[in-house]
Amino acid sequence: MEFRVLIPLLSLILFLGSCTKEVKIDIPGYEEKIVIDGRIETGMPPIVLISKTQDIYSPTTLDAFLNGFQSGAIVTVSDGTTTVVLDQICSDNLPPGTEAMAAALFGISEEELANYHLCAYSSFNPAIFGQVGKTYSLKVELNGQVYTSTTQIVNPTHLDNVYWVQDPGANAGYGYSWAKLTDPPGYDAYMWEVKRINMVDGQTKDPAFKATFSPVIDDEFFGGQTFDFFYENPFTWDDETVADDNKGYYKEGDSVVIKFSKIDANVYEFLEKKYMQLGTAGNPFASPTSIPSNIQGGAIGLWAGYSPTFDTLYCVP
Repeated sequence: MEFRVLIPLLSLILFLGSCTKEVKIDIPGYEEKIVIDGRIETGMPPIVLISKTQDIYSPTTLDAFLNGFQSGAIVTVSDGTTTVVLDQICSDNLPPGTEAMAAALFGISEEELANYHLCAYSSFNPAIFGQVGKTYSLKVELNGQVYTSTTQIVNPTHLDNVYWVQDPGANAGYGYSWAKLTDPPGYDAYMWEVKRINMVDGQTKDPAFKATFSPVIDDEFFGGQTFDFFYENPFTWDDETVADDNKGYYKEGDSVVIKFSKIDANVYEFLEKKYMQLGTAGNPFASPTSIPSNIQGGAIGLWAGYSPTFDTLYCVP
């Protein structure tokens, strides 16, 4: 009986194996769009970068990114009372005395500013610097098109405490950055960034803040509660001088400035999807991620308000 069953089964396998069919997949054509990446935070001027999307098959290089900048736009920011037209500024041709602020805006050191031709739209007029509690509207006019958006700088939430603890699974002298947070009532969302300010050859170790692996979170699961949490050191992952066993940790003796920003729901939705996509890039088993945009008019991107608080963590037992 087993022999009679086996013959049809083998025949079926051979039949299926001999059937082939050419499958053609239509890949949607590349559609060029305007990308707007703007931000405003407490005490800082607005900064808006305008570029074009890149074809997925185009080379990913710094030159390609820099060449994508769109000049000639009229960019306006308003807080409902004051309206300012932003200037086009470039990192290698700054007004004297603005180097420190420009370095913070571009996220690079003052020494590196002249090495890059990074351009954006901004204003050093303090009347349009970010203020807590205000709503900021953005208007971009470019090539006959108009793009708009709004964002808020919401009331900040301060961390109760920050501290460093030797991690039980790490080598001696290595641990994570810990904090205690009391989440207020209502919806809240946050972003976590850090930089080490240890002095190395007369300079701080990290020139600019850097986001951690998964830097944004909302209070869906901890609304109104007080709890402790930790974050890793993002600067160590690509640092070849750090042993693999010590990556992700802060070293005893580090001094770390923590930038803990409150963000609104639209900004959270964009950033949460963005960092999810970055975290799964190249993973064929990951679900496709659609990143939302709060830009109206046909462009994509984000206009974001941040209300940061700052704490200094000294990594000592």
